[in-house]
Amino acid sequence: MNGRKATIDQLVAGLRQGIADLDAVDVAVCPSYVYITQAVDALSGTMVAVGAQDAALAEHDGAFTGDVSAAMLHDIGCAYVIVGHSERRAIHGETDAQVAEKVKYVLRSKLVPILCVGETLDEREQGVTEAVVARQLDAVLEQVGIQAFEYVLIAYEPVWAIGTGRTASPQQAQDVHAFIRSRLAAHNVATASRARIMYGGSMKPENAHELMGMPDIDGGLIGGASLKAEDFLSICRAARDNT
Repeated sequence: MNGRKATIDQLVAGLRQGIADLDAVDVAVCPSYVYITQAVDALSGTMVAVGAQDAALAEHDGAFTGDVSAAMLHDIGCAYVIVGHSERRAIHGETDAQVAEKVKYVLRSKLVPILCVGETLDEREQGVTEAVVARQLDAVLEQVGIQAFEYVLIAYEPVWAIGTGRTASPQQAQDVHAFIRSRLAAHNVATASRARIMYGGSMKPENAHELMGMPDIDGGLIGGASLKAEDFLSICRAARDNT
């Protein structure tokens, strides 16, 4: 929940200036709902796509006051939707089953879901990281099947490293990414090898290159560092350098 019309104009202008040499990577921004159309218009003609931060737990129009459906997001020019972010799970009580339903609706609306999975600090300290991530991932696999992961993007976000300044070490992140890929490979090896798994725990210019240099880290879901164009572009360049 960041941004105003003026700050988004400033951010988008910075992206337009610096994005020219980044055609080797896929780049998207996901503003708050009320600024999506502004971002779509401002980024028209560039290689930067626009996404949303969530979609409704409902597929069809109806009496869901305050919600925004995936179909509506497609209609206004979105290409991606973040689903199951840790803040949605923690603050709004979204369950694994509800997240899986949302992934299904997003796919049906011809949008790309960015599925967030990850553990809390207590869960990591209890040694149940893999069990938590497996549970979150399996709910989606049960709902949409392994073939959907040709399109579903996965973002591993250790909850204890979001907005705290703490970051999982490259090896800690790699270990979980490798586990996610192995979980997919148990269903289909080829799909698992093509799946894109991003890291979403306080990635910033200072650590992006090392994190994305790990074999199973395919990109980043960027939080605070996305609020400054040059920081975000630096991370995009790190992704390019590791392609």
